[in-house]
Amino acid sequence: MKFDRHTLTLAFCIAFFAPVWAILGPYIGITTGAVALICAGLFTEAGNTIKQALPVSVGFLLGDVWATTVVELLKVMPFTNDINLFLLLFVFGGSAVLIASQMPKHINLSAWLAGFAIGLTIMSPVSKLGTLPLQIAISMLVGVWYVGVFVNFVMEKLNRGSK
Repeated sequence: MKFDRHTLTLAFCIAFFAPVWAILGPYIGITTGAVALICAGLFTEAGNTIKQALPVSVGFLLGDVWATTVVELLKVMPFTNDINLFLLLFVFGGSAVLIASQMPKHINLSAWLAGFAIGLTIMSPVSKLGTLPLQIAISMLVGVWYVGVFVNFVMEKLNRGSK
């Protein structure tokens, strides 16, 4: 098996920098560290460029807000849980698509929907959210800016002159 320099550098950077976040996150009160890895992967699929970092970040944060709002609304909606969930997902999912379609340079729709799903998955079983939405938001941003943008910067420096 033979690997090129870019692949080896990427493997090293992911192997080194991602665990640093996994170790340090809990020391600053972040219990949602794995979200950073999910978001870094989605950022990579969105183009993995500094140009995409802001729209992807905005999308993730909007998804977190959407998920928090839906989880809170589910607690007070008058119908059965299934009907409430359907209605909220219909309204919030559809509105995310409509809003993002009007601002594609500023909001990455895939990140918004993924952020919404991530937030719902983590927050739905929790009765009191506390700082959980903030922890999720921080982890999302860490995924884009630390595991994504910063690792790309380090890789560029390590691979300089290798072509």
